[in-house]
Amino acid sequence: QVQLVESGGGLVQAGGSLRLSCAASGRTFSNYAMGWFRQAPGKEREFVAAMGVIGRYSDSVKGRFTISRDNAKNTLYLQMNSLKPEDTAVYYCAARVSSRVAVSTAESYDYWGQGTQVTVSS
Repeated sequence: QVQLVESGGGLVQAGGSLRLSCAASGRTFSNYAMGWFRQAPGKEREFVAAMGVIGRYSDSVKGRFTISRDNAKNTLYLQMNSLKPEDTAVYYCAARVSSRVAVSTAESYDYWGQGTQVTVSS
C-alpha cells in the first residue's frame, strides 16, 4: 500500500508560478516511478510529467514545468512556471510501484492521491 497526499495548489494569475508537493508513505519511495496527471472539468485525465530514473513531460508543459523528487523526504514535486489559464485543473500524483520506468499512461499507475486544485486566472 502507498498513501499519497498532494498539496500546494491554489489560485494564481497567468504567468505566475506554483509548486505542488506529493508526500508518499507506505513503501520505499526510491524504488518506484511517480507521475503527475491533471483533469480539467469536462475533460479526461491527462498526463503531465513523470519521473523514474529519468523524467518525461507532456508537450503542453515541456519547458514550463519541472518534476523532481526528494527520496530522503519521500516527496515528489512539480514546479509550474509561466502558468496559463489552460493549466487549470485538479492535479493528481500517482505511484507506479511495479517499476522505476516513468510512463505517461494513467493505467500503469497503481496508487493515486486525492488531488489538488490549480486555478490560473487570465
